[in-house]
Amino acid sequence: MSEKITVTALVNAPLEKVWKSWTEPYHIMNWNHANDDWHTTHATNDLRQGGKFTAHMAAKDKSFGFDFEGIYDKVIPNSLISYLMPDGRAVEITFKDQDGETWVSESFDPESTNPSDLQRQGWQAILNNFKKYTEDLWKGRNYSIYIEASPEKVHETMTDAEKYRQWTRPFNESSYFRGTWEEGTRILFIGCDEQGNEGGMVSRIKANQKGRYISIEHLGEYKNGEEITSGPNVESWAGCLENYTFLPEGSGTRILVELTGGLDSFAEYFDNTWPKALEVLKSICE
Repeated sequence: MSEKITVTALVNAPLEKVWKSWTEPYHIMNWNHANDDWHTTHATNDLRQGGKFTAHMAAKDKSFGFDFEGIYDKVIPNSLISYLMPDGRAVEITFKDQDGETWVSESFDPESTNPSDLQRQGWQAILNNFKKYTEDLWKGRNYSIYIEASPEKVHETMTDAEKYRQWTRPFNESSYFRGTWEEGTRILFIGCDEQGNEGGMVSRIKANQKGRYISIEHLGEYKNGEEITSGPNVESWAGCLENYTFLPEGSGTRILVELTGGLDSFAEYFDNTWPKALEVLKSICE
């Protein structure tokens, strides 16, 4: 067996947050790709010795896809993960606190088809994506609420055109969307100001799994009928994510909202409006 390859990253986030981002499926789907032409469309994770994980990685043009998977042989929470891939190659990941940041080191047995440097580059690129996603998530905003309804019903209610107008009124009395929630499509989130001028966000549905997960990538600003996706007014927040996770809890659903990337200037506004919007969503669903 060839010498192991090791890739590393220092993540500017607490150890517990880094562990959560690495191990929870709805986070894995956001960072597990080497470049923007690929994405992870589905992930499962039975995080225990003998447990199995699977991540379906696919080209966005749908030309190719495969399951990356393994069986855990050791799991120490917030410290170490090791697993074997189906071909018998071993992987070990360590997590260490370093003055409030987290050092992540990933070592793996190389395969024999591709050069070691190419394998190192690919694994390092994925780890770099993990670092960026986790740091953005740590700097972002998080909101949740319990709803006495199934995940499928909460998902359907949230994305229904008429009900969307209702639960988003705390943001803008005239809020609505133009487009569809189909994965990969562009969508506009629009409202009117006091003079009746339309404005809002130009976005893309990055992921949409019914009753499980929605990820929205915000691309730019919609103003006076124009889509603005470049320039100083959007550079600070373009590319930020708005993620919804529908978690079964008891007889209902806990919906988790995570906002990541470039949102510091909106913190007070979001902290005031998101809890109100989720309360309205809860009342509609129940």
